[in-house]
Amino acid sequence: MQETELKGKTITEMCEICHGIAREKGFWDQERNIGEALMLVVTEIGEAMEGYRQEDHDNFREEIADTFIRLFDLCGGLKIDIEAEIAKKSIKNLSRPYKHGKIC
Repeated sequence: MQETELKGKTITEMCEICHGIAREKGFWDQERNIGEALMLVVTEIGEAMEGYRQEDHDNFREEIADTFIRLFDLCGGLKIDIEAEIAKKSIKNLSRPYKHGKIC
């Protein structure tokens, strides 16, 4: 699969692709430990922070991508319609007060 084949895909399609790759590479051969999968997302965010801190822009972008890949894989594996969930949550956020009522 080439980068050009992936550009323009929907979030749902990317979830299917990322999950398919993870399955192919053996990450779902056994029942997936969801806590571990979530902590791997946190690890990618930590790695992105390190890239940002070191002003390594290429690494920063790559680690942000890794974060999405891990989340998309998880959504694909758990059959979460993340596009629908994002839409619902965005509507909910529209009704919240400025800065969600926080002073800071």
